[in-house]
Amino acid sequence: MIEIRNIKVSCDADKETLQKFIMKRLRMKSLPEYEILKRSIDARKKPDIYYIYQVGVYLNSEKEEIKLIKKLNDNNILLSKRVSYELPVKEKELKNSPIIIGAGPAGLFCAYILSLCGYAPVVIERGLKVEERIQKVNDFWKGKVLDPECNVQFGEGGAGTFSDGKLNTQVKDKYGRIRFILEQFVRNGADPEIIYDNKPHIGTDVLTTVISNMRKEIETLGGTFLFDTKAEEIHLDNAAFDNNGNYEGRSKIITGVKVKRGEKTDLLLTDNVVLAIGHSARDTFSMLYKHEIPMVSKDFAMGVRIEHPEKLIRKVMYGEGEISKKLPAPPYKLTYKTKEGRGVYSFCMCPGGYVVNASSEKGGTAVNGMSYSGRSGVNSNSALIVTVKRSDFGSDSPLAGVELQRKLERAVYEEGNGFIAVQRYGDFKKAIKTEKVGSIIPQTKGDYKCCNVAKCLPDYIRDSIIEAMPSFDREIPGFADDDAVISGVESRTSSPLRILRNDDLQSEGVYGLYPCGEGAGYAGGIMSAAIDGMKVAEAIIRNNNL
Repeated sequence: MIEIRNIKVSCDADKETLQKFIMKRLRMKSLPEYEILKRSIDARKKPDIYYIYQVGVYLNSEKEEIKLIKKLNDNNILLSKRVSYELPVKEKELKNSPIIIGAGPAGLFCAYILSLCGYAPVVIERGLKVEERIQKVNDFWKGKVLDPECNVQFGEGGAGTFSDGKLNTQVKDKYGRIRFILEQFVRNGADPEIIYDNKPHIGTDVLTTVISNMRKEIETLGGTFLFDTKAEEIHLDNAAFDNNGNYEGRSKIITGVKVKRGEKTDLLLTDNVVLAIGHSARDTFSMLYKHEIPMVSKDFAMGVRIEHPEKLIRKVMYGEGEISKKLPAPPYKLTYKTKEGRGVYSFCMCPGGYVVNASSEKGGTAVNGMSYSGRSGVNSNSALIVTVKRSDFGSDSPLAGVELQRKLERAVYEEGNGFIAVQRYGDFKKAIKTEKVGSIIPQTKGDYKCCNVAKCLPDYIRDSIIEAMPSFDREIPGFADDDAVISGVESRTSSPLRILRNDDLQSEGVYGLYPCGEGAGYAGGIMSAAIDGMKVAEAIIRNNNL
């Protein structure tokens, strides 16, 4: 494949314009077979805005490609080879089906790889399948009682289902997993542009369809899903070390999972359990801690959501030219380091999106951001979060970060009487209650109430955000407007603990137990969680082949 980099095309140009650029760069009179590898927006010289393309061109042979590259002698035209993902090879059958706890991105892609390789995984999900989960969540947003087992955090698709569906990741991938994941999303209903967009996203409305289709394919391949089914206990046995040292020094082995559905409990026997439990599975963390599964607390981040008019962000990012109006709602990324060394940064930014009530426990309020595929909402929102260190937890317990999350969520719940607690930024700075929102009307899923969010936060979070805002305002003028809407609390950015695993991806203490994805502390978003799910599936097959 010939890779052509840095093809600059106006954002209002048509497909034929790009094709002409390709022929011109290659000095060819006819259009060769090509595909778009990457596309990003260059808005550095507003109002002139361009797409920057990277394309792959295919000639009849590699020999022809090398000859043309030498002839052109252009540093932006080079020989390239795409790495295609290769499924692991199954050499042995498993005695029992592997059990995957959690049907978020990590669990789904772990199940998908195992199914493609001829195993028959059983996926346990405490919440409902996505079609039913949508109705449950919408009912909660309309004022019905929270279901602690099925909500924005729990249910098929995981917490990412009710988000912006962002698919960008910082993970370095030399095995082709990222493209494989994106291709599966497209096969199951996502826009093909996610394959090459620099900042791809799906959107909640499309993501729900993609997830449902993936589940149906896994079932066709032999996998089983048990919804409304909670993993109550893991069953362990002392490791009977064999002569080959198969248990790698671990003191216990997994033998099964006790599950509960309604009033009925069952014991599912298995030799392999994947903990794809998500960052909000606090009761499961406690159960694992009781069983002395090795885990540690870790630094994470908490803060608030902030809303601005989408047109303000658009003006700053794209300018006011005609092209700006045709482009999708723009994202932004902001970072700052305080005088005390804490990081403050935007996170899970939702262009044209909504702030949603993302609570999963009674008596606590957590918020998140969500966008539909069109990103057509009046406001744009983002988390503004602050690094929370283990030294802030007040305890050395692995569960100390969970308790800190709960403390803030309960304070905000009481302040907002269970509604999304909102506050004008001008009042947030003064730590006084907002009596009435100003020129920016909150765009939420779930009712909101004017409150004093600031008083619910520790000083190190509130003061860090206030210190960072002038810097953010210099990058995006108007960002620190007194009428910008603050919502609290953004507490579920990542897992506050890590369930320790060795290089074989099994728990440090239990043979056959695989901590996986965001909840176990090994991912930070849809893509990285899906990648980790694939890695764990590969590890199960590899370890079973030994």
